[in-house]
Amino acid sequence: MNRMERTKAGAILGAIAFLFAGCKSNADAEKKENSTQPPFMSAVTATPPQVVEDGLPAEKTGGFDGKAAYMHVAKMVAFGPRPSGSQAIAQTQDYILSQLQSFGCSVETDAFTAQTPAGPIGMKNILVRIQGEQPGVILLGTHYDTLKKDNFVGADDGGSSTGLMLEMARLLCPTHGKYAVWIAFFDGEEAVQTWSDTDGRNGSKEMAAKFALSGDLKRIRAFLLADIIGGKVMTIKRDSTSNQALTNMVWGIAKKLGYGSVFVDESFPVEDDHDPFMKRNVPSVDVIADFMANGYWHTPQDTLDKIGAKSLGIVGHVFVESVKALQAK
Repeated sequence: MNRMERTKAGAILGAIAFLFAGCKSNADAEKKENSTQPPFMSAVTATPPQVVEDGLPAEKTGGFDGKAAYMHVAKMVAFGPRPSGSQAIAQTQDYILSQLQSFGCSVETDAFTAQTPAGPIGMKNILVRIQGEQPGVILLGTHYDTLKKDNFVGADDGGSSTGLMLEMARLLCPTHGKYAVWIAFFDGEEAVQTWSDTDGRNGSKEMAAKFALSGDLKRIRAFLLADIIGGKVMTIKRDSTSNQALTNMVWGIAKKLGYGSVFVDESFPVEDDHDPFMKRNVPSVDVIADFMANGYWHTPQDTLDKIGAKSLGIVGHVFVESVKALQAK
């Protein structure tokens, strides 16, 4: 997943360069390996990542089934690397749609062509619309594509949050709350070449722009984005670029549920699929683990064994209760 933590101190950049050089025996190979990855504020975290074991039952997570979410991830990983425009992502799209339809969800797709540094690439956003009783929308989101890199299957980066949102759809599609709930599955979050304002976040940019044109954007009361949330070893920090009130709500809920050791009060800035919505004044929060600390971010080691059903259950529980809190406002 491409996200940028902006640096403002040359000394920090130097320290990071040293850290990364120690991981590679060849500087040129390192540059090529990290060509789609942005610079970072810090590769060392103050809070050690929390080890999250499997085995949290659904009855303790508001009905959210972490094992079911995990099985969705396993299915997507089995398709192989799924960069935008690939055969594997077409299989992933078919799988997401088939699952949503089996849950009785009202689903629509938006096929579009993204103009990328590598040329035009066909992409597809998927949107679930669950009706509400009053005007207003609670938007949930994830991306399901993977970084274009050999043997990169993105179990955590793209897979975990997509499995989570499929399980959220199973829970929410039969319901009818005060406000509508929409669940977005974005294509094209990853950069094709190098993360920048013009490379990456294609699906979320497309959807935010179309919502602005249709008038739907002003209906969105809150946008909750999930990304890289399945790691067995995981610390979720506050994104300092997200809406503060919404972030406080989500982190407050996590603490009340007993997940304060995972949802910590440290913060870092992240660029992600919430950006196009934040720029249009939609209150948004990015729930994302400290990906720099997991040791496998944007490497072929981001495999199924790195994620756990309990981690998915914890974050899913927080999302379930956050939606309930937003419905009560």
